[in-house]
Amino acid sequence: MRETPEELGELQRLLDASLSRSTAHLRSIIDTERTLTAEQLTQVVTGMCTLALSTVTATGEPRISGVDGHFLHGKWHFGTARGAAKARHLAARPAASAAHMRGEDLGVFTHGTVEILNPQDGEPAADWPDLLAYFKDFYGEDFFDWDNDVVYYRLHPHWMTVYAADFAKLVAQSDSRHSIDPTDRSV
Repeated sequence: MRETPEELGELQRLLDASLSRSTAHLRSIIDTERTLTAEQLTQVVTGMCTLALSTVTATGEPRISGVDGHFLHGKWHFGTARGAAKARHLAARPAASAAHMRGEDLGVFTHGTVEILNPQDGEPAADWPDLLAYFKDFYGEDFFDWDNDVVYYRLHPHWMTVYAADFAKLVAQSDSRHSIDPTDRSV
């Protein structure tokens, strides 16, 4: 868990507000018994979590693709190739939605706006050196040309909700996921 108490408080307020302003239909599925607190969420979404990321084309058509998501400091962080279609979409229209699901056990649904962390031309985010160290540690120092090949984003959520039927089961699954070496690509 990398979140400060302030970040956990901000995340909890977001989760509470998002659920409270959701439709009756969504609240019939996700209620106080089938969700997670901010602290519980940060215990469950650790390491790399595959995200379904939605962007929008210039003509307003939705596009979805997969990205490696990392939940750090209460927000999703993800990268892609600088030349990818999603990178062009996000440069022109920074609104995005992301979903992380683990079967019927967990669903984390987020809508927000992205921030480019390492723009090719311009100043990187203030915390980019720390984030880059995290990503290099996770993927390997030489996995990419970190300056030219990849662009990283932080999704600033304005809405986020979590479905979770059994927190204890999710923690056990998370513990077993982390017994695997994340640099071993054969797994």
